[in-house]
Amino acid sequence: MSGKFELKRHPNGEFHFTLLADAGHVILSSENYKARASAQNGIESVRKNSAEDHRFERKTSTSGRPYFVLKARNGEIIGQSQMFSTADQMEDGIKQVKRDAPAASVSDLSH
Repeated sequence: MSGKFELKRHPNGEFHFTLLADAGHVILSSENYKARASAQNGIESVRKNSAEDHRFERKTSTSGRPYFVLKARNGEIIGQSQMFSTADQMEDGIKQVKRDAPAASVSDLSH
């Protein structure tokens, strides 16, 4: 079983997606998009780019906690992880995205 994308609409009319792991926790979150189609394109970009390790940028927050961002070919960030307690947890999160994103279903909750 793989994870799933959830596409949601904010009260301000913008769209946002998350990638959920099997257990239901968020492993990647997108930026906000003005159009549903743009968010759907973002999901497809995550699917394509998650297969390439060099698209994941490992970072450290100002509070010293590790996290990662996934970048598209053009260098734009298409998703960001939560903050992790350890670098090993961050690497596990990257593995989950690589494993789950390509085949993840999409649950459109934006209607």
